[in-house]
Amino acid sequence: MARLADSPIATAPANERLTAEEARRIALAAQGFAQPRPTGQIGTRQVRRVIEQVGLLQLDSVNVFSRSHYLPLFARLGPYPREVLDRLAAHTAGPIRRELLEYWGHEASLIPIRLQPHLRWRMARAGTDAWGRMVRIARDFPDLVERVYELVAERGPIRAAQTGVERPAREPGQMWNWHDGKVALEYLFWAGRVTAARRVNFERLYDLTERVIPAAVLATPTPSIDEAQRQLVLVAAQALGVATEPDLGDYFRLPRAESKLRVAELVEAADLVPVAVDGWRAPGYLWPAARRPRSVQAQALLSPFDSLIWYRERTLRLFGFRYRVEIYTPAAARVHGYYVLPFLLDEALVARVDLKSDRQAGVLLVPGAFAEAGVEPDAVARPLAAELRRTAEWLELDDVVVGERGDLAAALRRSVRAVSSRRG
Repeated sequence: MARLADSPIATAPANERLTAEEARRIALAAQGFAQPRPTGQIGTRQVRRVIEQVGLLQLDSVNVFSRSHYLPLFARLGPYPREVLDRLAAHTAGPIRRELLEYWGHEASLIPIRLQPHLRWRMARAGTDAWGRMVRIARDFPDLVERVYELVAERGPIRAAQTGVERPAREPGQMWNWHDGKVALEYLFWAGRVTAARRVNFERLYDLTERVIPAAVLATPTPSIDEAQRQLVLVAAQALGVATEPDLGDYFRLPRAESKLRVAELVEAADLVPVAVDGWRAPGYLWPAARRPRSVQAQALLSPFDSLIWYRERTLRLFGFRYRVEIYTPAAARVHGYYVLPFLLDEALVARVDLKSDRQAGVLLVPGAFAEAGVEPDAVARPLAAELRRTAEWLELDDVVVGERGDLAAALRRSVRAVSSRRG
């Protein structure tokens, strides 16, 4: 392919103009919200379809409500057996159907295993692109890294604690108190030399990549960096429907300069269609096969790490919804709560709820509930109450208890009681 100009994206002519509403519907359809949730038994086929649609599932360790990677599937499918995803991700000690790779996609993610060759360029850059402490340990203590690798080869799959390196005392302000053995394992994981064999109680067990990834995948020729990144952008484009270049690059966290080039190359090849979207300052790019529904009827609680909303600039642009995760904000400074989920109703994000699973008491707690500006609390309380009740049952919790915080709380309490009495 001929070398493109340094800034070809800005000059690509738009083929058509979309209204903001059309763009929002395209985006919702691409993410799987323009089709009704399935009825009847949900199994591997439906779970696999959603994963192929969204491209990857982000992992997160916070479990105050539910592990985040389970939630995007529930948002699109409704109640489904979580063990189906556990088998596909090898997060279970029972029979597995490993179809998902754990690696750095959009942060730590579960990724279709067929994409492993398209991520090898990132593995090759571990010595410069991994997090600072990983890079330093590989640079300054290569013998330690090799000893840890040999330990995995001899005894894998192993936990980080089995490296024999003591855990240091937590330093003030430190998010993870990783010991050097864990850091070495994480460097090897970034470099693709070891990978996640499975998880036990969400703790990663590491093993040699060649003992985990199917031989047919490992034997796939490594594509060029350009081709690999173009494929990742195409996965993002299909999952987003219509997007700006930063939207597309952020999906797999491509370096910005390379994201610009890959998008420009795909436009030149007619794999992306330039469009202008009302209200968007940046050019838009349309997936040519994107669905264009006339309306969307959806109802879902969204994980903070759901691919529909994980890029906050896009969330604001599509929905006019300013979203901030307050997990690491001091409690006194939080506006909405610790683990807050937006509520999607049809084509809008109409509310947000702070959620906590009290597993010992068997209760889904809602410490705070907030309607968006211009949204009448009574109009959203009933569908939200129904979704909360559905969620509680899926999580095997017996009741929903709504607290006092937020302008939606009173109306939501009434609706929760009404839903409970009807079911009773």
